[in-house]
Amino acid sequence: MVIYEKNEQVGGTWWENKYPGCACDVPSHNYTWSFEPKLDWSGTYASSKEIFNYFHSFTDKYALQHYCRMRHQVVSAIWNTQEHGYHVKIRDLNANTEIDDFCDILINAGSVLNSWRWPAIPGLESYKGKLVHTANWNEFLVLDGKHVGLIGNGSSGIQVLPAILPRVKEVTTFIREPTWVSPIPGLEQHIFTAEEKEAFAAKPGLLTQYRKDIERGVPIPQWSVGCRRITPGAGYLESLGAENVNVVYGNIDAVTPLGCVSGGREYPVDALICATGFDTTFRPRFPIIGPTGSNLQDEWKNEPQPYFGIAAAGIPNYLMFLGPNSPVGNGPVLSAIEAQADYMMKLIDRYQTTNIASFSPRPEAVADFTAYKNRFMHGTVWKDACQSWYKAGRPDGSITALWPGSTLHYIEATDEVRTEDWETTCSGNRFDWLGNGYSQTECDETADWAYYIRGKDDGEYQSRGKKRRIATKSGTVKADAGNFQVFPKI
Repeated sequence: MVIYEKNEQVGGTWWENKYPGCACDVPSHNYTWSFEPKLDWSGTYASSKEIFNYFHSFTDKYALQHYCRMRHQVVSAIWNTQEHGYHVKIRDLNANTEIDDFCDILINAGSVLNSWRWPAIPGLESYKGKLVHTANWNEFLVLDGKHVGLIGNGSSGIQVLPAILPRVKEVTTFIREPTWVSPIPGLEQHIFTAEEKEAFAAKPGLLTQYRKDIERGVPIPQWSVGCRRITPGAGYLESLGAENVNVVYGNIDAVTPLGCVSGGREYPVDALICATGFDTTFRPRFPIIGPTGSNLQDEWKNEPQPYFGIAAAGIPNYLMFLGPNSPVGNGPVLSAIEAQADYMMKLIDRYQTTNIASFSPRPEAVADFTAYKNRFMHGTVWKDACQSWYKAGRPDGSITALWPGSTLHYIEATDEVRTEDWETTCSGNRFDWLGNGYSQTECDETADWAYYIRGKDDGEYQSRGKKRRIATKSGTVKADAGNFQVFPKI
């Protein structure tokens, strides 16, 4: 296995985003892998640097660098029918050369929030002051004593304003449309004391219970407040009322060499910060060519149609992390990534232990999933006419970024591979994997060849409902567990 990463460090968005105030809007203790808790988060909402350090230390702990080729960016992937795999071109960004590789299975872990974009405002290139995008932050940019213009009031803009306010002379913030800023009750920003951190480490089960309470207490949206992603916004509303903050509501008509024009008035600024987000179309960042010569970039140009957010019809042996219609805004995203990884491993296990040559979701399965998703979304707050990245920025667009349900719903829906939804081709006879008639157990001299003889039936339950109840410890949690005490009692 080889992992190609365009950046010089692992960490994705937490390596790329270094703007002032950058943090996660998910409680820190639950923004971890389920099996790798962190005891000493500084506060309820950790900074991007702290989160980056978590993922970087995780990489070091498990020696994952061995599999990574940093500063290598995938340029294209073309399916070869005879070889049942992809010819992949990669650009070595340090040497500025292209190399060729081949893979049996291609996994795209680039996700969607990785291609930042300037706002489509006429005259932006004419601006003579300091121009910067939050996702491409210049760490040497000096804002002290400056009059700063801030475009955008999404998650990034909400974090930037209170972070820069103490050191700038003045801020003019341009807001195109309203957004909801509301911390979940009980999960406001909180800086953990040394005693609380020590308690997490010393009291068995305390941290796990705290994380479970957070997970159970954060529901999916049930009203129009959730049409756009809700941001905790610590200090943002207070900043809007500061004496040195000017709020300009409405579209920016143009950018001039001096600043922005809105409603016929020019607002000169010394520096202009664009907190204007990313290309959220889910269109792959590089050509992915399938067996018929079709390019997934073209197929998904107008609307992506995935299978459960992890695969595409007609593109064999291709899998995605956090593809379209994954649960990215309606629950804990890292738990969703783990569920997708488990699902992929089950597919790959079947691929490796039988003589499957290629696999891809059936077109009719993808069409049915898309129809179900659209029907479900029609009755949700996400369908409201807000301008959300869940709909690629189009108020009336199809909802492409969210799973039709909760993250827990997604975890259980992807627990088993629905083989009826997948089409496969085999190398030779489909039963060649049966081999020479001997089991693999009989090739293992250290195994119990009569393992199936036992005093009681201790195998796993075959009922999906029974397995779920055992896995979720059904009956062990009080029915009112949603009314939780957030901060642990020490």
